[in-house]
Amino acid sequence: MSAGGSGDRHPVLAGVGGWLPSRVVTNDDLAAHLDTSDAWIRSRTGIGSRRFAEPGVSTGDLAVAAGALALKSSGEAQADAVVLATATPDHPLPGTAPQVAERLGLIGAAAFDVAAVCAGFVYGLATAGGLIAAGTARRVLLIGAETFTSIVNPRDRSTAVIFADGAGAVVLRAGRPDEPGALGPTDLGSDGGNHELIMVPGGGSRQRSSGADPGPEDHFFHMAGRDVYRHAVERLTSSSRAALAHAGWQVTDVDRFVPHQANAKISAAVADRLGLDADRVLSNIAEVGNTSAASIPLLLAQAGADGRLQPGHRVLLAAFGGGLTWGASTLVWPDITALTV
Repeated sequence: MSAGGSGDRHPVLAGVGGWLPSRVVTNDDLAAHLDTSDAWIRSRTGIGSRRFAEPGVSTGDLAVAAGALALKSSGEAQADAVVLATATPDHPLPGTAPQVAERLGLIGAAAFDVAAVCAGFVYGLATAGGLIAAGTARRVLLIGAETFTSIVNPRDRSTAVIFADGAGAVVLRAGRPDEPGALGPTDLGSDGGNHELIMVPGGGSRQRSSGADPGPEDHFFHMAGRDVYRHAVERLTSSSRAALAHAGWQVTDVDRFVPHQANAKISAAVADRLGLDADRVLSNIAEVGNTSAASIPLLLAQAGADGRLQPGHRVLLAAFGGGLTWGASTLVWPDITALTV
C-alpha cells in the first residue's frame, strides 16, 4: 500500500512528541499483590517498570498532552485533521478525537479515532498519509494514546505486568516524496479469524445483542499469550519485509528498527529473522511497558530526543495488534526537535 502523494502532497514527518504519566509502577510493586516477581517479569517480557495514569486521567487527557508537544515540535499550532489511534477511548461513543481537537484549539478540524489496537499507529500513518495525498488536509496530527490499565484485570498476572499508559504523537505535513521525513509505502494486513486471541469480550453489540449478562471478567482485556507470540513474530517479520520491498530498501539499509513494544522477546525474534543487529533495534519497553498504540510514537519521541535517532537515519516501523492487525512502514529521519515529558 502506498503512502500516497506526489509533488507536494506526500506525507512528511514534521514534529513528534511523547507524554508519560508521572506514576512509576515497578515489578516489585506488582509482586506485592500478584503471584510474580521482578525476575519472572523481566525474563518473560523485558519489562522492569511502567507508567500508570492517575485516577480520573483519561486517554483523551494523555492525547492532548502528547499532541500539544508534537505541534510545538513542528513549529506550528495548527492542523487540518486529528487522527487518534486508541483501543481505550474516553467513551464508547462519540470518538475521542473531536474532543482532543477542540482542547488543542483545532476547532473545525476533521477528527476521528482509529481502532486497530497495538497496530493503530501504523494504520493511522496510512490514514493520515491518505488525507494528505487526497488533498483533504495539508497538516495532520496523528496521536497514539492509551490508558490500557483501565481495561486490564489487575489480578491477571499474564496481562497486568505487561500493559501500561502513555501517549505519543506526530505531525505530518504535505511535502515531497524525496525529502527527509517523507513516509515510505505502508504495508497493512489483518486476520479476523483469530480475533479472539486479543479481545475484550463484553460491552459491545455482540454481547449486548445476545441477551446474556456479561461475566465478571468480560469487561477486561484477554490475550492468549503463546498464540499471540507466534502470530506477532510471523506477521511483524513478513510485513517488515513487504514494507522494505515497497520502499526499495534492503535490510542492510535500515539504521534503526522501531517495533511496537509488545514484548522484548518478540522484538528480538523479529530482528533476528530480519537479520538486524541488536544495536539497530530501538526499545523502551524496560521502562514503560507495552503502551499499545502509543508505543511507536512514544519511542520515536524518546529516541529523537536522546539522540538514538539522528537526521538521515533510515527507519523501519512495524506493529502487530488485536484484530488481528499488523503493519509496517519506512521513513528517513528528518532534522526535527523531538519533545517528551
